[in-house]
Order: sequence, then C-alpha cells, then structure tokens
Amino acid sequence: MHQTNFIVREPLLDAKQRVIGYELSWQQQAGQAVTDQQLEDLVGFVAEHVQHEELGWLLRDKLLFLDAVPAMLSTDALHALPPEKTVLTLNIRQLTDTGVRAAVQAVRAGGVGISIRGADMNILARNLSPYASYVEVRFTGLDVGEQARTYAAAKHSAVRMVGRPVATWADFDACAALGLDAFVGKLHLTPRPGNPVKGMNPTQGTILQLMQMVQNNEDVPKIEDVLKRDPALTYKLLRFINSAGFGAGREVQSLRQAISLMGYAPLYRWLVLLLATASQSGYSPVLMETAVVRGRLAELLGEIRLGRGEGENLFVAGMFSLLDRLLGLPMQEVLETIPLPDEVVAALLRREGKYGPFLALAEACELNSNLVASLAQSLDISPLEVNKAHLSALAWAQSVAV
Repeated sequence: MHQTNFIVREPLLDAKQRVIGYELSWQQQAGQAVTDQQLEDLVGFVAEHVQHEELGWLLRDKLLFLDAVPAMLSTDALHALPPEKTVLTLNIRQLTDTGVRAAVQAVRAGGVGISIRGADMNILARNLSPYASYVEVRFTGLDVGEQARTYAAAKHSAVRMVGRPVATWADFDACAALGLDAFVGKLHLTPRPGNPVKGMNPTQGTILQLMQMVQNNEDVPKIEDVLKRDPALTYKLLRFINSAGFGAGREVQSLRQAISLMGYAPLYRWLVLLLATASQSGYSPVLMETAVVRGRLAELLGEIRLGRGEGENLFVAGMFSLLDRLLGLPMQEVLETIPLPDEVVAALLRREGKYGPFLALAEACELNSNLVASLAQSLDISPLEVNKAHLSALAWAQSVAV
C-alpha cells in the first residue's frame, strides 16, 4: 500500500492548542475502502520509519493514532511501536464480540491505547474505561457548543474525549471550556479572529537582521555583537549548540565559538526556524510545528528531483509558507521585509517556479486530497518516496530545538 497510496496526517490538539499526537491514515481513494491488510501495512510501515533501533521513538512526546481492526491487536508490527505512544482506533460495533473485548483488554494491559469511534449517547453514558482510553465524538450541524456540552456531561474521568471535526475557534473554545481533551480538524490553518498583534516583534526584527548578515557573509564578530543584544537569542543558540541533536561533543560557552562551530548555512537554517516560531501574536503552537514539518518535507521532496543543492531554498519556502498567518500580515507584505530569491518568492506567492510544486505537494500531505497523487505524479515522485519523506519530516520536526 505504501508503494501505491499516500499517507495523510491530522494533528490532535489539546486545550492549549499544542500537538499531543498525530492521526496517520491512508488517503481515501474514491469508491475504495481501505482493507484490513492495508491498515496492518500502515502500522508496519510507520513503525519502520518512526522507531529507530538506537534512537528509539523519533516522535518524542507525540502519540500516534492509527485506524485498526481486531485482527491487528496481535500483529507483529504492533510490537515494533512503543505501547505508551500508540493508540489504535476501533469501531464500537467491533466490541460486541467477547473475544475482541478480551483482546482489547490484553493490549491495554500492555500499555497500548485504544480509541473508540462510533459510540452513541447511550454507550457514552456507560463506563468504557475497561476497553478504551479515548472515545471519539463527532460534531454534526452548527451547534457544536451544545453538542459538546452533551458529550461532556456523559464523560467519564478515566476516558479522554476527542472531538472532531472542530472547524471554528468559537467551537474550539467551547469544547475546551467544557472539558473535552483533544480536537481534530484543520483549525490550526485558520487565523484566530480578533488578534490585535500584527507584524514582527523586536526579537523577529533582530533575527531578520542576523539572517541578512549571514546571507552577506558578515564577519563573525559583527554577528556576535548583534546576538549579544538579545539575551534570549544568545541563550537559545548556546542551548542548541550544546544539545544532543547538534552533537558538538563538548560544552560551548562562547557565542563566537558557537557561530564558528555551527557554520553559516546551519546558522541561517536555525534563524529561519526561529523567525517562524518566535511569534507572539497568539497563533497556536500547532501552526508553528506545521511550518517546521512543511519546511523539512518540502526540502526532502525537492532533493529527490532537484538535488541537495536546492534544499535550503526549499526549506525556507516551506517554513515561510505559514509566516503570513503567524505574523497576521498578507504574504506580499511579509516578503517586502525579507529578501529572498525570486524562485522562493514565486513559490510562496503563487506556488509556481522551480520550488512551487514541491511546496504544494508538502501542503497537500496535510490534507486528504487527491492533489497529493496528481502533484507527485507531475514531479515523478513515487508514493513510497513521498511517504518516506513525510514520516522523516515529521520525526525531524520533533528533534528541532529552537
């Protein structure tokens, strides 16, 4: 399946708009239901790419939600995933079988989470905690707040409630206030209304100045002088250079040493990450994480056909594709403050030029859209290549310290 179809992801958010996990699934093809074997294949493929033999769970603190059928409760692939980070989603109808209920309780005893889908209000009123750690509730119609209130009244403390789809910020606030635990939807791609902060804050202005200095190959002492004016940036750089992910091998305490050790190209990439994630405008943490995943995925997809030399520009295009929402400004206005290559600008404004299609493909992987297949085909990138890059980008985003 991973060689013929595409993985799509949806983030699960908590009440503070932080990503607690991702739901991964095969893209729905018109008129074709996903088979039991294909669901099992997804578990195996994901395990192969997010569980490292030496580094362990590459998604760090994130949970992974995967659709399942009873036969998967004993599959070998399931044992390759850390049980405390794995949540299998079953339909409530499947729990009518006593054998399935016993198998569910066995995997739960081993630490695997179970999410139940399709429960009506009568079932929700019962104690599902022996069989489920999560229960999914669906919102229909307009009055999501009232539905959330009804669901919340039926909630048991031992079971976390996941609401979907949550399409507006008003609905999100209502669900969070009523005690629902997690939310699924594309809400994070929508700017929150009534946000009074627009434009770059002082920290982002300093980061932009540093980016321009790096692009101009300014001397290390000059870059050091600018960094010293912002203690928070100084702290973040030293924390990054001394992190296990960077692997300096020795403690670095000097800014000048840190800049020299890092090098200009990695320093520029780090500043790009900081610029997008240093927003104080009230946008959600999930939007920032999405920018990081998108930037890395655009880079990996582009490297397949354009080569590594284009990676930096593709990374910038992906990261900055959400900068208008993070800053609360039109993209054209954002680009007037940041000098970028023409090809990157064309990608950001119109998804055109050399980089545009790769950015569009990275965006499409966030949606259950047929665009994924058509864009990948136009770029001559196979589903297997897209899926590997997608999971690699997701894992890489968890390792970034900014």
